Parts: sequence; structure tokens; C-alpha cells
Amino acid sequence: MSYKEIYATKPIGYFSFFRYDIIKLINCNNCNILEIGCGQGNTLIELKKQGKAKFIAGIDIVDLNQSIKLDKFILADIESEDNIDLPENYFDIIICADVLEHLKDPWNVLEKIKRFLKPNGTIIASIPNIREISALANMLINILIRGDFRYVDAGILDKTHLRFFCKKNIIELFEKTGYKVEKITFDLSTSPIRRPLLKLSFGLLEEFLVVQYLVVSRKIEYSNG
Repeated sequence: MSYKEIYATKPIGYFSFFRYDIIKLINCNNCNILEIGCGQGNTLIELKKQGKAKFIAGIDIVDLNQSIKLDKFILADIESEDNIDLPENYFDIIICADVLEHLKDPWNVLEKIKRFLKPNGTIIASIPNIREISALANMLINILIRGDFRYVDAGILDKTHLRFFCKKNIIELFEKTGYKVEKITFDLSTSPIRRPLLKLSFGLLEEFLVVQYLVVSRKIEYSNG
């Protein structure tokens, strides 16, 4: 089964999330925003509805009629397509929500899409944390006791995940590809147990409690001098 065929087996809900956690990190108004792996485009549409975006563009490997919803949609594999029909130095923000871990070479993709960002433009990404305690526990139980390393349909060990990151690796991913990490955060609001645990540990348990990190990184402009 090809990579595209695997995504075609995903339920429609997989592509329809509104990423309100991402939206909260966007403070500008009337921005040009591109989303890599935009799914149905609901996050982009909401950004335009709120006035945070004036031009919304998306790239995805699956055609879900995004072209009738977005200002521009490109059906493409961002890794294999080099001639992406988008203007350079145009977008204020590029969103990569739960995308980079699906790529063979996320370092190369971050380098590739940099040209579409305006000077000092921003990438906002969400990336799963492989150090999270339940992911570690499940892997240890499955490997040590059951002798079984198994991918699943969703979650950190999603069968379409090709790369895995701890917090340190996430920061390195952006810093090594020409970005400055300005903010790395997370949301534990849906977990009544993990929030007090984080507080009681004075933050020491953070990397074992966080399922996913949100990263805000700015494109670094190099002088010619």
C-alpha cells in the first residue's frame, strides 16, 4: 500500500479538526497564512473568519475539495514536489500542525518552505512528544513483555509517523534549519491530573506529561556581510 493509499484509509474526522490551540498562538490580523497538511482546511477557514488571515492557502496529499474553500489549494506531497506554485517571501505564517513527524526528511522540508515566508516570518508547528509517560509505558510493556512493537491508527505511534521527537530534538530541528525558536509550549487543560502533577513537581515532570509540543519559530535572516 502506498503512502497516499494509507492516508486514503483514514476516517474523514482525521482531516477535519479545528486547531484552536494553533489559532490562539496567532496574534496578527489580515495575515497571509499557508498550512502544510491542511486537511479539510477548517483551521484556515476559522482564521479568516476571525480576521487573523486575509489570504489562506493549503497543501495536502489528499483532495477533499479544499480548492472551493481556500483562496489557494495545492494537491501535492510536500516532500517530493519541488515546483510548488506559491509566491516567495509572501506568507506571514506557515502552519505545520501534526505534519513534520509524518515526513521522511522534515529537516529538508523546513528548508524548502522557508522561501515562502516573508523576512522574519513565522512557522507554527505541533509535534508529538515521544517521551510522554503513557507512550513510553505502552512501548516498554509491548516490547519487553509482549515482544511486540506495533503501530496503531492514531496517537504517537500512528502508523504514518516516520520521525519521533523529544523536546530537545524539536528545538534542534528548527535551529538546524534556519529558524529561531521563540516559544515552545503545551496544553494540559484537558487533563485534571497532569496539571497539578506538573505544578507539584515544579515543572520537572513536564516532558513526561506533555503529549504534544507547540512551537513558534521565526525565520532567520542572514546578512550578506
